[in-house]
Amino acid sequence: MTAGTLYFLIGKMGAGKSTYAKRFAQDNGTVLISEDDWLSKLYPGEINSFDDFLVRHRKLLTVLRSHVPQILAAGASVIMDFPANTRNARQWFLRVAESANAPHQAIYLELSDDACLQQVAKRRQEQPERSQFDTPEMFAEVTQYFQAPGDDEGLNIVVVKPGLDS
Repeated sequence: MTAGTLYFLIGKMGAGKSTYAKRFAQDNGTVLISEDDWLSKLYPGEINSFDDFLVRHRKLLTVLRSHVPQILAAGASVIMDFPANTRNARQWFLRVAESANAPHQAIYLELSDDACLQQVAKRRQEQPERSQFDTPEMFAEVTQYFQAPGDDEGLNIVVVKPGLDS
């Protein structure tokens, strides 16, 4: 059986990763694994800071490290709506794909900081429950860790330049 493809997303907060992942999954018959969905169900009311997020994020990755390769090996493609925004994070996704002998594609949603901040402000209005985290201050905190992907990472990268509201 041919393994499915692992798709993962690179992009700053507000770049449209979740919107892109949902559309991609629907359009391509791909399994969507959304970090926001899993964390909100596993840890309701427990994520009140970026540090809280990081602790739960790491726990979730531990579970998915063995789960996702099984899905890929069964022939289903997966798009992971998780931030692959650092070299280390991208290497994690690459190891997951390699462990299932599966191809991968890193989708880089390249959007300016100003456009991302506009999207964050819009999302804060549309989803008031996210207003605690969808702030310019949180954007600045998270963005300081962002590393654009490099050609030396061994990734199959597709660059997408979404328009505002995409």
